[in-house]
Amino acid sequence: MAFQSLTRLDRIFLDDADKVLTGIPDGYEALVLAKLVRDGGETGKPGGPLVFVARDGQRMADVEASLSFFAPWLRCVLLPAWDCLPYDRVSPGLDMAAKRIAVLAEIARSGEAQNNEKPVLYLTTPNALVQRVPPREFMRSQVLHAASGNRINMDDLVNWLSRNGFQRTSTVRETGEFAVRGGILDLFAPDAEAPLRLDFFGDTLESVRTFDATSQRTLAQASSLDLVPMSEVVLSDESIARFRRNYIGLFGAATREDALYLAVSEGRRYAGMEHWLPLFFEQLETLFDYFDEMPVIFDHLAREAIIQRHEQIEDHYQARHRALETEDANYDEHSTPYKPVPVDQLYLKEDEINEKLAGRGLVSLSPFDTLESANKRVITLDGRQGRAFATERASNSVNIFDALIEHLSALRKQGKQPVIASWSAGARDRMAHVLEEHGLERGQILDGFGEIESLKQGATGFVTLKLETGFETENFAIIGEQDVLGDRLVRRSKKRKGSEFLSEVNALNEGDIVVHVDHGIARFAGLRTIEAAGAPHDCLELRYAGDDRLFLPVENIELLSRYGSADTEVQLDKLGGGNWQARKAKLKKQLLEMADALIKIAAARLLKTTEPLVPQEGLYDEFAARFPYEETEDQLNAIDAIMDDLAAGRAMDRLVCGDVGFGKTEVALRAAFVAAMSGVQVAVVVPTTL
Repeated sequence: MAFQSLTRLDRIFLDDADKVLTGIPDGYEALVLAKLVRDGGETGKPGGPLVFVARDGQRMADVEASLSFFAPWLRCVLLPAWDCLPYDRVSPGLDMAAKRIAVLAEIARSGEAQNNEKPVLYLTTPNALVQRVPPREFMRSQVLHAASGNRINMDDLVNWLSRNGFQRTSTVRETGEFAVRGGILDLFAPDAEAPLRLDFFGDTLESVRTFDATSQRTLAQASSLDLVPMSEVVLSDESIARFRRNYIGLFGAATREDALYLAVSEGRRYAGMEHWLPLFFEQLETLFDYFDEMPVIFDHLAREAIIQRHEQIEDHYQARHRALETEDANYDEHSTPYKPVPVDQLYLKEDEINEKLAGRGLVSLSPFDTLESANKRVITLDGRQGRAFATERASNSVNIFDALIEHLSALRKQGKQPVIASWSAGARDRMAHVLEEHGLERGQILDGFGEIESLKQGATGFVTLKLETGFETENFAIIGEQDVLGDRLVRRSKKRKGSEFLSEVNALNEGDIVVHVDHGIARFAGLRTIEAAGAPHDCLELRYAGDDRLFLPVENIELLSRYGSADTEVQLDKLGGGNWQARKAKLKKQLLEMADALIKIAAARLLKTTEPLVPQEGLYDEFAARFPYEETEDQLNAIDAIMDDLAAGRAMDRLVCGDVGFGKTEVALRAAFVAAMSGVQVAVVVPTTL
């Protein structure tokens, strides 16, 4: 069934004519791409690699997620663009740069770029397509392979890592870092799932192991490693000399204010140096050179995105150029002038892209119908956007789930197999249960798209698939959760505040009031280096009443907690006095008395019973399904705990805490709904007007 309606795409790469595939709404493109990869790639070879140019980075990620559901047999390789503005003062992010270089190195190694086990689809964006890249020969030569038993000089490896953008640290935790401790070298390579620990004996690499970046414990043994640079700029003697020559030829003699020229000349990396990439090479290449003869497929609106990118590049270049020519230019940080390289040296212009695409048999996707022309062949598919239930959602007289069941019945009468896609397994199961309560028969949970063919006659499938909107074909219809319930807003988790206990010296300012767990309240006087046991030692100086001093080693900083700021009025404790210990003993006694009283209250509460409050499954699931967000893990844990309390038949004593926007109100409303539907009065009391 999967490709039954796509037979019009058979062997479309066997001629060089440009094609437009119409009738492809968002969501359907994943099936189309899978069909194109399976039936024809480079020179029409089945399973050959293809290139898909998504209209933006988010779309690229969405298509990859859809393909993992529709075509798990397909290997998707993402090639992102720089995540910074054109002619910026910052370099591309390390994670993004690592992924980008790993893919470029893989493609540059020609035959090694393809995985023999799975067909390959390369996904990229217009921003990446217009960006010039280092030559393939350079990327091939920069791959460093090492295996256990190989002879490798550690100093040479350290120099290679430094030249290629890796950062030396004391402990490896992030991508692009490396650390050296005696005969052990730790590093976190680009596109690696875990950092590696290389154990040397002299010039022999004895073992390669993966380890956990948090605990630093060894995870597993590895046989070998392949390293690629962390940056597209490699500071070798040749590249530095080439940069100096090209820079002077383009901008004239450098001045002492030219921090970029001075840094590169000294072999130091400079923030944003990638924006002068052409000066480090004799000539850059393009992604079209890397992809060679691979067929290229353009997403809907991808050509328009290229035009917008060119406008953005030109605007940023002109702004930099005008600032450079203005005598009273307000230069950015450190008054360093920004000398931009010409646009055509760093980016492909539109006419160059058209020239590269000519004769490649370009395939473009579109949800709309279009007319055929002499140089363009149109292939019309049967896809269309699925039904949206906006009218039913807005009406108080129509139950959205009853309307959905009617629509499912109508689809089956048209000979289409209906499938409902939800964003998570929990939402999928809840949707299936709600529809069952509304009279749906023969619902079936599916783990993948391939199981649709095994659906029983008259059954409805339920799958986990993040679709913005559903779509319909001749054979089946996928209805998105958002089509029924409206937009699902996925909230980014906020960073929680750390403990009041201190873990870093830089969290303190001189004069801050602190509390030592054994010696009481003191004032932090700063970081001091003292000699202890014949060796220098870094300590925190704490001053107590009477100008008594305590030097606390920095490794024991967890014994301190913050009391207040330097302006806090507080009586300092006397070092070695009994006042602090007396206060601690008195407080401990009071806490024990309070704990005893609380235990008695809790015991009395446990002895009292009441009617259990159990959610009515159909109504409760329907109520919960209308929540317009994807529940967080903590939210679900809080809801489950409260439901257990309500069903226990005892008084509930629970406090739900969370920052603003973490979803406390929804937790309270679900508890209130269960109580109200059980015939109990409910009061929702708030401190402000809602």
